[in-house]
Amino acid sequence: MTRTSRKIQNSILIIDDDKDIVQTIKGNLELDGYEVLAAFDGRTGIHMARSNRPDLVILDLNLPDIDGIKTCEIMRREHDFPIIMLTARDGISDKVLGLECGADDYIVKPFNFLELSARIKSIFKRVERSLVNDQYGVKDLEINFKSRNISVRGEEISLTKTEFELLELFISYPEEALSREFIQKQLWQDSQLYKYSRTVDVHVQRLRKKIEKTVENPEYIVTVAGVGYKFLAG
Repeated sequence: MTRTSRKIQNSILIIDDDKDIVQTIKGNLELDGYEVLAAFDGRTGIHMARSNRPDLVILDLNLPDIDGIKTCEIMRREHDFPIIMLTARDGISDKVLGLECGADDYIVKPFNFLELSARIKSIFKRVERSLVNDQYGVKDLEINFKSRNISVRGEEISLTKTEFELLELFISYPEEALSREFIQKQLWQDSQLYKYSRTVDVHVQRLRKKIEKTVENPEYIVTVAGVGYKFLAG
């Protein structure tokens, strides 16, 4: 991997008093190519955020000095980097409190590192796209992410909020096979209904009807047998 890789350019600050968890996350993130910093209490984490300006922070809710909520509030007042709350608390009220204090995402311990890695990649891709360009085009599809205007073969089309978010998710992962489970978690993280339904397939089908020339032979969103779907960007 070269030094020009996007991953190597991103730094992540972990703030967690559990040194074993920090070392595990740090080691895995470094294998993914990130530069990783670590702090074991809130005050040190705030100081490191100020001095190092990380691209993303993974923040534990339970810290030995000031709690994660207060730490998050302080950092959010001073910085605009994404914050993922990582905690053993799984109550809805704790999750809402974490998101309301400025966190961008929330993952409950114990967790699968692959899920954390996917959340980080998703956040970075959204940030990267918003910093680079509001306009995206591939083949006959044109999208303005700021205005949410979409045209296909020169004609404007109307998408529902969910259809737009689904298309946005696919574009964030060009040429990557996304599982139905991953799509469901990204779009409907808090809903138990979608966990057992074929809602993903229904929404993909509706989106295809609006952007594809023929639903039976899609040129943008193709089915990956046994996995899910892939967005063809070329």
